[in-house]
Amino acid sequence: MEIVELRSDTMTRPTPAMRRAMANAEVGDDCFGEDPTVNRLEEAMAALLGKEAALFVTSGTQGNQLAVRSQTHHGNDVIAERYCHLFNAEAGAAGALSGVQVRLLTGERGVFTPAQMEEVIQRGDNVHYGRTALVAVENTHNKSGGYPWPVEALSRVSECGRSNNLRVHMDGARLFNACASTGLNAQTYTQYVDTVSVCLSKGLGAPVGSVLAGDQATIDAARYYRKMLGGGMRQAGVLAAAGLYAMEHNISRLREDHDHATRLGKALADLENVEIDLDEIHSNMIFFSLRNGLDPFEAVDRLSEEGVRMLAMKPGVIRAVTHLDVSGDQIDRAIEVCREVLTRVS
Repeated sequence: MEIVELRSDTMTRPTPAMRRAMANAEVGDDCFGEDPTVNRLEEAMAALLGKEAALFVTSGTQGNQLAVRSQTHHGNDVIAERYCHLFNAEAGAAGALSGVQVRLLTGERGVFTPAQMEEVIQRGDNVHYGRTALVAVENTHNKSGGYPWPVEALSRVSECGRSNNLRVHMDGARLFNACASTGLNAQTYTQYVDTVSVCLSKGLGAPVGSVLAGDQATIDAARYYRKMLGGGMRQAGVLAAAGLYAMEHNISRLREDHDHATRLGKALADLENVEIDLDEIHSNMIFFSLRNGLDPFEAVDRLSEEGVRMLAMKPGVIRAVTHLDVSGDQIDRAIEVCREVLTRVS
């Protein structure tokens, strides 16, 4: 049975061409700074993002946490959105590894405002409170259906942060999806942040890896902490080659994934038992719920039995994510299965 994998864009697999690039990669010892393929990846990503330097890391979580560790001290506060990945899905790392407290703001589609920031910023003039050091934004915002931050809102948050001597970090795991959605280039966003992490292993199709970019001093510090946390790699060029291939071939095609998500969403909207807001499909993510008391976990199990994999999430939401391993024909198959299964699940 053919499987249509829609649980996450982390499910992408390297193509034969990417595997060839990995097999042919020139390698060295990255801990000595001598892996030429890693160096090329870091230089290329720094240039693409408009930053002085970049660091190849094993995951988006590692990139985010190195950004926190490199720009804060123990006891500092970090401002972030309530449903952000950095706080909710990184195993409590900010507190455990950096000793910081996270001040959570409730945003609109993941977007918060300078006024909200001003309510929680601690400037160090009262010994009872931790000092705010960093503000983190997530673009696109996962829990908000892959919503891209409006540049104007990001600019205002950045201005507020910098006027209060705060560093600004962007969790840009799906930054290039934001670019595909809005038509803007990456530097239009990254000019407003001090550091940015981007994932190679989601919609870009690499098997592993992310990149953290920023000013040279911060990236030097992040490299030190990466080693401290066991993230130093040796002949990592075989992995970096996949990232370079992804940059060169897979960024430009992300719009196709968004079109597939929109087409699937429109088909789901035609089903009586499905509740979905088509205006909330902003990139490659779809979130929907079921009417008439239908159980989303049972529905997902039934879909999986028919070869279509989605993710049931609490409270009562189903997620589907399109990516480069999902073809137009597979979207047609997913629509057919949804029409059959979601009309009879009980």
